[in-house]
Amino acid sequence: MIRKIALITTVAVLALTACSKANETVPSSETVQDTVVNTVKSAEAVVESITVDSVDTAKLEAILNAQPDTVKARYGSRNPGETLKFFGVEPGMTIIEILPGGGWYSKIVSPYLGSEGHVIGLDYDIKMWSEFGGFATPEFIEKRKSWAQSWPETIASDLPENSSQLSAYTLGSIPSELNEKIDMVLMIRALHNLARFNDEGQYLDAALTRIYKSLKPGGIAGIVQHKGPAENADDWADGNNGYLKTSFVIEQMEKVGFEFIEASDINDNPRDVPSNTDNVWRLPPTLGTSRDDAELRSKMELIGESSRMTLKFVKPK
Repeated sequence: MIRKIALITTVAVLALTACSKANETVPSSETVQDTVVNTVKSAEAVVESITVDSVDTAKLEAILNAQPDTVKARYGSRNPGETLKFFGVEPGMTIIEILPGGGWYSKIVSPYLGSEGHVIGLDYDIKMWSEFGGFATPEFIEKRKSWAQSWPETIASDLPENSSQLSAYTLGSIPSELNEKIDMVLMIRALHNLARFNDEGQYLDAALTRIYKSLKPGGIAGIVQHKGPAENADDWADGNNGYLKTSFVIEQMEKVGFEFIEASDINDNPRDVPSNTDNVWRLPPTLGTSRDDAELRSKMELIGESSRMTLKFVKPK
């Protein structure tokens, strides 16, 4: 972990400097070794304390246990508890969730944040929805125009008391008043569509720039995204098949100023090894290629949901 290593190294150097000044002589190799070891252990303990104490594990587990069985059924594939701990979600935070949909994650995060917290849902811009074609009929588009007004009320109806404040906007209408006010941005399987239509409207570029502006210095961006094999063709992993490459996501995030902290294998699925002719919607829960083929459906169900990269970034202070 970059930040952890930096902290430990800095503390160790300071300790050695202090030791040298105190004795006004160059310390022996044994003294240097003992000082570094003891200081690094102390620094590691501090970092571990920060990591553990910042996440209210008991509260998070209680909220996860209280979810409906239909939600719990997805825990094996989505690992929400481990994922939120990895990102470092804390009660009281103000969090943006991009493309929150029906609120699968929001309904976990909102009660966990508590009454002092705030979940802000961000939908794709209406112009981008029009790029999809197919299901994105004129009726669908018209209904989507009122999503920002209806989403908070819809989600709130399923939340317990003392849950967070809720609000919603489209990516293109984030108010400037939110600039540098956000503690964390969650992008859960939301980037592939932004990437697939980037040539049409720079949707990915604009979205990442906007969330970068909205985050406080030191704020975290957490990404969970369908992960394509590094050896597959780049034009296959452009988002049109649902998959992106980890290297591409890191490159795009760093391009707007984010610093990559670390990756986790929490949401990896080694059984999902798509070829250059596969798309993510062949797998559960969509099973788009096997509705009328029981044998193929069985094979897809054995693979399970997609393998997903889990990446953590920070906006530098």
